[in-house]
This record gives sequence, C-alpha cells and structure tokens, in this order.
Amino acid sequence: MKLSYLEIVKKWQSTSMETVADVEQRLQNFRILFAYHSNKIENPDTNYHNTREIFENGKVINYTGDLRTLFEIENQKKCFEFLRDKIVEKEKITLELIKRIHKLLMDGCYDESRYQKGERPGAFKKYEYITGDGIGLPPDEIEEEILFICNAVSDFKGKDILTAASYFHLNFESIHPFADGNGRVGRTLMNYFLMIHNYPPAIIYEEDKDVYYMALAAFDKTENMDGFKKFIEEQTIKTWSKTARKPSISKKLL
Repeated sequence: MKLSYLEIVKKWQSTSMETVADVEQRLQNFRILFAYHSNKIENPDTNYHNTREIFENGKVINYTGDLRTLFEIENQKKCFEFLRDKIVEKEKITLELIKRIHKLLMDGCYDESRYQKGERPGAFKKYEYITGDGIGLPPDEIEEEILFICNAVSDFKGKDILTAASYFHLNFESIHPFADGNGRVGRTLMNYFLMIHNYPPAIIYEEDKDVYYMALAAFDKTENMDGFKKFIEEQTIKTWSKTARKPSISKKLL
C-alpha cells in the first residue's frame, strides 16, 4: 500500500543522519536517480546507464555523445560529495553556498555565447536571458533578493518545513540568478534545505516536468504556493514509495 506524505516524513525521521556514512547509505540510490532526472529535465541526452556508471565507477566506456552531457553528470557527483558534510553539519543556505553549488554543477557546461559575454559558473548573471515566460530579475537586483530569501528560510521557525522549502525554490526560480543552470541549482537547494531539517528529499521526475513547469508558472502569476507544495508532496511519495527504485530497462536504453 502506498504511504502518505506524512507517513514518509515520519519514517524518514525515524532514522538519523549523523555521519557522512549515514548520508551515503540513506541516499545511495537516491543520489543517482536525482542526478539522472534533474539533468534529463534540462538535457534529453542524459541517460540512466551513464549516470550510474559515473557515480559508481567514475567513468563511461565507449561513449560517443556530447561531452557536455558527461560533464553534467560528473558535476552532479561532485556536488553530492561536496554537500555530504554540510548535510550532517546542517549548514545554512548562504550566498556563498549557492554560488559554490552552481560552480560545481555547471563547471565546463556554459555555452560559448554566454562565456564570451563574461558569464561564469559560480557567479550571478551579468545579462538578462529570456527563459520560458520571463527573464527573472535584472542582474543588479539579484544579490539583494537572494540574500532576502536565504535569510527568510534561515529565520523560519515554523513546523511546516515543506512550505519553507517550496517558498525558497519558487522564489529562487523566479529570481533566476544565473545565466544557466538555475533549475539544477534550485532543485538541489530545495532538497538540501529539506534534509538539513530532517525531511525527505524529492526527485522531480523528468516525466512529470510539464506539471512541474506549470506549478512554477502558477506561482509566478498568483504567488500561491499550494499547487507547487502539493506537487512536491506527490513527488516525495513517488520517490520513497519506490524506495528510490531504478528506472525500467527501456529507460536505460534511451
């Protein structure tokens, strides 16, 4: 029988993550699936087999695709390894942490046009870029607004951690602080915030990305978080009801 969101939270909180070994054991399958789906939302050339090989063996044999795809997967692995200690230490989200996560996730992955404009992984954007329904905030407003949402969630005293995590992710994506990689960074930060508050992280599944985008767009138009929060609850149930199960064979061969 499928568990409810609250049952999954209770089960998650029944086991502590006090050491790096605890983090690695708890997230052994999750880390690979999260990397696979988070990358595939942005890059359809991502596949599960290559993601697993890089996480478990550090290499892919006989690869003939775009090297950027491998960089993106390797970067996810490096980012997870960077965050392991910080999850244990429950380090707060800061401006510096956000930039470091972006540098790790996007190193070697900026396209030539952005690079020629002076954009760099780990630094907020210098120019405005049209994405989806908008362009985010102008570059000169980014740092102040990112600091505001960091402080807002750091000072959060309520019990509804999922609301705080949703607030951060929705506002982060609306600000769109980087020239590229905002989705990957935002999903990573949301899960990081959940875990340092002893809540289960969620995989946003690539096959559900249209619903994900609609929930983001609904917030941009109404500032109502209810739809997004419900979506994350559903994705959390999907993630942990499957116990971070591997994709089917057919997906591996995509």
